[in-house]
Amino acid sequence: MPLRVAVQMDPIEKINIGGDTTFLLMMAAQRRGHQLFVYEPRHLTLLDGKPFARARPVSLREVKGDHVTAGDYQDLDLSKDVDVILMRQDPPFDIAYITATYFLEVVHPKTLVVNNPTSVRDAPEKLLATRFPGLQPPTIISSDYEALHAFFEEHGDCILKPLHGAAGNGIIKLKAGDRNLDALVELMGSISREPVILQKFIPAVSAGDKRIILIDGEIVGGINRVPEEGAVRSNLRVGGRAEKLVLTDRDREICETLKPVLKEKGLMFVGIDVIGDYLTEINVTSPTGAVQMKAFEGIDAGDALWDRIEETRRSAG
Repeated sequence: MPLRVAVQMDPIEKINIGGDTTFLLMMAAQRRGHQLFVYEPRHLTLLDGKPFARARPVSLREVKGDHVTAGDYQDLDLSKDVDVILMRQDPPFDIAYITATYFLEVVHPKTLVVNNPTSVRDAPEKLLATRFPGLQPPTIISSDYEALHAFFEEHGDCILKPLHGAAGNGIIKLKAGDRNLDALVELMGSISREPVILQKFIPAVSAGDKRIILIDGEIVGGINRVPEEGAVRSNLRVGGRAEKLVLTDRDREICETLKPVLKEKGLMFVGIDVIGDYLTEINVTSPTGAVQMKAFEGIDAGDALWDRIEETRRSAG
């Protein structure tokens, strides 16, 4: 049965369809006959406690520069007019992002929101990973200079990054004894009031940072992102290159440990990051990597996701 699908995303006309996971998910829905609407977070409205969105119906095609035809704006009652909402706008994970989760949790699960907006709000990527002892490298999250210094002195080479950063922004490698820690924490504090993350450096990053895609807790596939020589950031947007993913027993052990929690929280589409033997992040906002995975593996994460969504909608009656 065709579903009415609203996608909450950044402006669709500006996306790069050659690497955009949201576009891949939408194309999979369109192939199955589902009706697509798009709207930006700024088009959300809470009226007398009910969420509405000013959205446009769209049809898509895989033609760069001419990938979308959009109809006229119309007001959608998100509790009645759609069956599924994909929450896919990119971070920053700020108060506006959090507010959108409050709006959408009003309709979930009657209108299925992927991912569960309550869990997206309550389990930010870098914080959720801390709930699994033994999976992460030594990690501290704090604004306290003395606590950060004590950790740095104990562990030597470290990675410093903003708590709610994304796409590799703000990631800095500090060598043991580096005297710039205070200045860098101060700089980050001038940009945001959130604590920072200091994490023991994993030399295995030179061999790649694995992005593993999980749907309802099950491994679908992924890619290995290899940084440029001498760099520590492996994100594709900052120069990392994608390679075929080879899963290890440790990768599978990490995924099995996460599986029950992801299923319980309704985090249906997740991308985890693994460096060496360590989990570094659990990405639940708008995980990427599906386009590259399809190129290397021939696996379409969109088809796998819509199989699960359709099954969930049938089970709900």
